[in-house]
Amino acid sequence: MSGEFIAFIVLSLIAISGGILMINLEKVVHMVVALVFTFISIAGLYVMLHAEFIAAVQVLIYSGAITIIMLFGIMLTRHNDTSEQRISIVRKVLLLLGIMGFGVAVYLGIYNLDFGQQESTLYENNTEQIGIELFSKYVIPFEVTSVVLLVALIGAIVLAKKNDEEEEAEKE
Repeated sequence: MSGEFIAFIVLSLIAISGGILMINLEKVVHMVVALVFTFISIAGLYVMLHAEFIAAVQVLIYSGAITIIMLFGIMLTRHNDTSEQRISIVRKVLLLLGIMGFGVAVYLGIYNLDFGQQESTLYENNTEQIGIELFSKYVIPFEVTSVVLLVALIGAIVLAKKNDEEEEAEKE
């Protein structure tokens, strides 16, 4: 067993555990913390793949920006709904069996997979290659994505403001 294999196993287990915790926790803030652990461990996996730029983007965008946006969303919305029913232990066991079955299927699917010989210089100048591809071939989708994100942010603010105005009108 090499150190790289042990690091892969640890980071993978943290990512999987964070995802499972995010689904099963009840408090939204705890879910966001579990999601941050997942994002950071995935960034560690990117570092192991020699994709340092993608790892830095993962930490900056997902672990930073997306998490803060989610926390703002939590603070802007009313999330103290108590009408949700408790999940029975049978459903939890079935969910665990389903997850384990999926894991076994994925493992069996990729265990003997052979990609053949590939170029070993794939990760050299990867940041430069990403920049050239992004700003030469994919400029329009890149800009459209930024406009869509801006419209979604403005829409969320308008919806949150509209709900506050409706609640104030009901109080009067």
